[in-house]
Amino acid sequence: MKHAIAAAAAVGLAGCATTGENAGPGQTGAPPMAMTCDAAPAQYHIGHDATQAMGTAVLKDSGARTLRWGPPNSAWTMDYREDRVNVRYDAGMKIIEITCG
Repeated sequence: MKHAIAAAAAVGLAGCATTGENAGPGQTGAPPMAMTCDAAPAQYHIGHDATQAMGTAVLKDSGARTLRWGPPNSAWTMDYREDRVNVRYDAGMKIIEITCG
């Protein structure tokens, strides 16, 4: 019985594995991530109101794919994502920091 359960688990996990067979000629590994964040062009938004329109502008200027808002006194995960721009704002809803990750 234990062997049957272990075999079923192994079959389930095998579906998550990749073999790299889908890579084209000259390709190795995963392709580079598109839309990598660069916070420098978005720094002029600091001091502006934290609105949906401003978030859209920060995304466009930074080249990031996703945006993470940082409310005052909030805790964030420490995972780093090259395609994400982080926008922190204060209690007055003014942008105080723009970083990537």
